[in-house]
Parts: sequence; structure tokens; C-alpha cells
Amino acid sequence: MEEIQRYLKSGSLSTDKLSPAQWSALVFILLSSANDLEVFELNKFFASEEALLMLLPVVKASNTALLSSCNLSERSCEALSSVLSSQSSSLRELDLSNNNLQDSGVKLLSAGLKSPHCRLETLRLSDCLLSQEACVSLASALSSNPSHLRELDLSYNHPGDSGVELLSAGVKDPHWRLDTLRVEPGGVRWLRPGLSKYFCQLTIDTNTVNRHLQLSDNNRKRGRSLGDHVIQ
Repeated sequence: MEEIQRYLKSGSLSTDKLSPAQWSALVFILLSSANDLEVFELNKFFASEEALLMLLPVVKASNTALLSSCNLSERSCEALSSVLSSQSSSLRELDLSNNNLQDSGVKLLSAGLKSPHCRLETLRLSDCLLSQEACVSLASALSSNPSHLRELDLSYNHPGDSGVELLSAGVKDPHWRLDTLRVEPGGVRWLRPGLSKYFCQLTIDTNTVNRHLQLSDNNRKRGRSLGDHVIQ
């Protein structure tokens, strides 16, 4: 306990250094902290799947779990599904944005959403490489257990027209509590992993471009001037 508290105070906590006993001590400390249980943010500790799996008891006891951009995969979705299915879970808000979950991960997560014990009200899955298939899984889960989820964020994915229609119909269904559905922006480009999804071709208007801007390589690279020379 003393070792973990020193690590936390110094900001030098690392998963590579923790023994099983130290992991247990960290879980105990976090479970004893009212602030961490109100909003648990994995990035404050370790942005990794291994850390999430070790800290699942903390996620289960938290009201809000912020797990965005933590290098999570479908393995995490399976573990979180068990959390959502637990009768003792306190989780009401779950943010899994910017993780490579894919449709297979959301299918596993949806099994937890179907549970009658699930009380989740907000689910964020922005930029998770999802397609129409994920929408089918989510719609099926919400049809089975429609009484709690109120907000669903699927922006920066590719749900397709049929996926959007499927979930939009649920918003109109009086048996569903879902009243906020985000699907824009969307499109097939958001199924690309990594930074490649942000690539786009730009055209420069030579009539309005800044006259100090210098370009090279067929106007595709920006240069900077040094005297009368351009450095690429």
C-alpha cells in the first residue's frame, strides 16, 4: 500500500513495475477513493488493455468510466460486457471512443447491454472502426433491454444508411429511452485504422493563396524560405 501511494504521488507508476500484490493494493486504493469512483479515467494511470483488465473492479464500482484512446480491442469489450451484466455494477456512463473495437468488439459488448442488470445510460463509441454490423448488434441489445440507455454516440464511424435507420427507429419507439443518437460525421473513410483516415487531397487557389507560402514537389509539400532558397 505504501509503495503504491508513493508511486501515485510521484507520478512514476508503471505497469512494468507492478507485482500482483501491488496491483491488488492499487485496486484497493482506488476503490477507497470517492473521487475515482465518481469518474474513473484510465488514462490517468495506464492507457493499456492489460491495465483495464486488472482494474475492472474499479470500473465496475464507478459511475463513469472514461476509457477513450486506451489501445483497447474486442478483448476489453468481452470483459466490459461482464461488468455491464453484473447486478452490482454502478456503471452509468461508458466512453470507449478512439479505440480499435470493430464490429466484433461491439457484438461482445452488446451481450452485456442485453442483460436485465445493465443500467448504462450513456455509451460513446466514436471513431471505433464500426460499420452497419455494429448497429445491428446494438439495436438487438436495445430491443432486448430498452429501458435505460439514453445517449449513444457513433460519430466518426460508417454505420451506413440502413444502420442509421435501424437505430433511428429505436429513438422513435416509445419503449426505448434512447433520445440522443449521434452518427455524424460518418462514412467509409472512418473504417481506416490509424492516421490514414484523415488523409485528403487539397487544391490551392493560386488567386487567394498567401503570397509568402512556398511549395515544392508539384505543389504537394510546404517549404520554408531561407534567404532565396527553399528547404523541403
